[in-house]
Order: sequence, then structure tokens, then C-alpha cells
Amino acid sequence: MMPKYIKWSLSLSVLLAILFLVCLISLSIGTMTIPINKLIQILTNQSNSTPYTILMDIRLPRILVGISVGGALSISGVILQALFRNPLVEPYTLGISGGAALGVSLNIVLSLYEYYVLSLPFFGMIGAGCVIIIISSLNISGLVQNVQRLLLIGVMVSYVCNSLFMLIISLSKSEEMHSIMFWTMGSLEEPNQLLIYCLLIVSIMGCLVTFRYSVDLNVLSFGEEDAYHLGVNVQKVRNILLMIASILTGFCVSVAGIIGFVGLVVPHFVRLVLGNDHRIITGASFITGAIFLILCDLLARTVMSPLELPVGIVTGLLGGLIFIYALVYK
Repeated sequence: MMPKYIKWSLSLSVLLAILFLVCLISLSIGTMTIPINKLIQILTNQSNSTPYTILMDIRLPRILVGISVGGALSISGVILQALFRNPLVEPYTLGISGGAALGVSLNIVLSLYEYYVLSLPFFGMIGAGCVIIIISSLNISGLVQNVQRLLLIGVMVSYVCNSLFMLIISLSKSEEMHSIMFWTMGSLEEPNQLLIYCLLIVSIMGCLVTFRYSVDLNVLSFGEEDAYHLGVNVQKVRNILLMIASILTGFCVSVAGIIGFVGLVVPHFVRLVLGNDHRIITGASFITGAIFLILCDLLARTVMSPLELPVGIVTGLLGGLIFIYALVYK
């Protein structure tokens, strides 16, 4: 039998190769098709030609956002599914995305982003963090938390956040309402390079920190009481990981809008293929999430070209079909 570390290395290598291929295809295909064999030539010439402008100003930023958001949402799903010991938990169902959306919508209504663009992810992270704090504070009972009760509280908080979000939309001006509604459907189009690079750094750091706690996640998957008796500082690890999930989700929502199913489908699919060890699940989920979201964005850009579909619609349709297939035939 192949040693697991060799299997893991091969799996990550294959996923990285697929990600590279998907990025090349996404760079090549669009309203203006650019042959793959000419990509390097166009990028190295650094001319002011139309293909170079399309690649550098439109397609490459979308790919970077796709890698960041897909990877970060997948990592958030890995964390939450392990802590709640439930494969149906993700930032969207738990209300973290709703809290982030509430914070970002307040920022848009107050027009704070016009003065400082990084205030958008700041408000998103604050909103997501507030949801985590509310959920945890309503359910603390000694060392061990009632996971089912915690999940129910999260679902109810999600409904409250969505209702407040709709209230803000209904009270907004017409131009603000249009901006918020378009943003909520999800898009990888982000013109601000500072936001893109900050998002990329935050998502990679989130993946690395989560990998640092991968062994603790393995133990926590069996229950918090068992983890405590095995020497894991349950409360500390749980708080750190929940903070990571809220930061990642808040940043992603502020840049790309509410994109569901990525944090649900990707970790579940990776577990079906590679097992339940978070030492491999963490990295594989990050790469798989990036592949999945870039492919969804490619479909959103090309299926009804020159019209562009919101990427959140594509992730919902494609992710739902993949999830059903995996449940029925695996």
C-alpha cells in the first residue's frame, strides 16, 4: 500500500497542476480568445496592446480573487465542519456570511468606502466576528458546548442578519440599493489592486494558520470532551479557529459578495476522496476551492457571452449538483 505522505504529496501535486491548467484556460477564454501558446509572449512584452490590457487588468485579477475567495471559503468550511462535527455547516448556513454582508451593506450606505477602501473588509470582518461572538456567548456551558444547540442558534442568527440586511436595502437610496443587490449576487470583478493583494495574503495566511492546528482539528472532530482529555486546550483552539473563519469569510464577502456552496461542497468532496485527516484536507480544500471558483467564474463569463452571470448563481447550481451526485453515488 502507498504510504499516506506519498499519496498526499501526489494528490497536492495533481491539484496544483489542475489549478495551473484552469488558470491558463481562464486567461485564454473570454469575449476575446487569446491562444494559450501566446500568453507568455504577450505578458512578457508588457506592451500597451489590447490583449495585454485584457490579461493584466481584467482576467488575471479575477483569477487572483478566485484563488483567494475559493480557498478562503473552503478553509472556513473545513474549520466549521470540524468544530461542529457536521458536514452541512458552512459560513452561509451559520450566519457568518450574513453578518459580514450586514457590515458591508452598512459601509456602503454610509459611503465610508469612498474615503478608505479597506474599510469594506474591516466592516465585513466586524460583522462576521459579531455573529461568532453572539453564537458562542449564547451557548457557553462550562468547557463543552452543545453542538446542536450552537448550530440552531447560528441558523436563527442567520435569519436575523438576513432580515436586517433586507431592512437596510429597503431603506437605501435607489443607487445604493442597486450596488448592494449586484454585490450580493457575487462577482470576482474587483478593480482595486490593494484589496486583491490584501485578500490573497489573508487567505494564504488563514490556510497556513489552520494547517498549524490541523492535528487539533483531527482530535476535535471526535468531540470536545475527548479533545480536552487528550491535552487540547479546547477553548483556546476553538476561539482561534472561529476567529480565522470569521476573518476569512468577512474579507471574502466584502470583496466578492455572498458566494454560497463553496464552503459546503469543497471540504465535503475532499473528505470523500482523501479521507478525514485535516493535515491533507486543509491544503487540498484550499486548492480545490480555488479550482472550483475559477471554473464557475469561467462559466459565468462565457455561457451567455457577452452577458455575464453572477458567479454566486453558478456556484449554487453547479455546487448543488455536485453535492447531490457525491451523496447519491459515493
